[in-house]
Amino acid sequence: MHICLFDIDGTLIDTGGAGQRSILHMLEEEFQVSAPVEGIPTAGRTDHAIMVDLFEYFGIPNTSQNRHRFESGYLKLLAEKLKERKGRVLPGIKSILETMSQHEHIDLGLLTGNFEHGARQKLEHYDLNHFFEFGAYGDHHADRNDVAHEAIKQIQHRHTPDSLAETSVWVIGDTPSDIHCARAIGANVIAVATGVYPLEELRKCEPDYLFAHFEEIELFLTLFAAPEERTD
Repeated sequence: MHICLFDIDGTLIDTGGAGQRSILHMLEEEFQVSAPVEGIPTAGRTDHAIMVDLFEYFGIPNTSQNRHRFESGYLKLLAEKLKERKGRVLPGIKSILETMSQHEHIDLGLLTGNFEHGARQKLEHYDLNHFFEFGAYGDHHADRNDVAHEAIKQIQHRHTPDSLAETSVWVIGDTPSDIHCARAIGANVIAVATGVYPLEELRKCEPDYLFAHFEEIELFLTLFAAPEERTD
């Protein structure tokens, strides 16, 4: 059994900046703050961590009420921005997911920093949501490693201890954070340079496999072939 945990932004899809535009407009509408946001990275981080940093940057109290306003306002705008921006499913992804979903020895999940409802909105917009029955999200954790541990808990609920003994867990993502959180749970990791990080920077983090892109899908799918399908 191969359990494959996919990141979303920069790995599966490019939303054309819909997420960031939604956050900036939400801050204006909900909190009446507007200024260039500098020094707050977003790639590979959780939405919870980004939210906390923005609260600190703008001097917004980090209360449960404000966190709810932030998330609900963001999700409302995200639906609009996904329609406005020219995003896309990244090359090879649709074919990869269609092929993997047909194999009983492969279980597809998500390991993402997105809020859960934001993740599902994005995937639904690009017709990818149905490929993923489970996932771990960035609603409550600032540290991506904690999201990875949540993914392991879900895997343990989905599979029996006997089956897990012969299971390989894989994390597929486009940032150093994806690589580091994979290591935190003892997973294999595939990095792809379809996000903001170039090949050389990802290579320094020593993923198990590194791809420039997933356009040549057979090279990727070979890693998950059933024993009877292998030729090596």
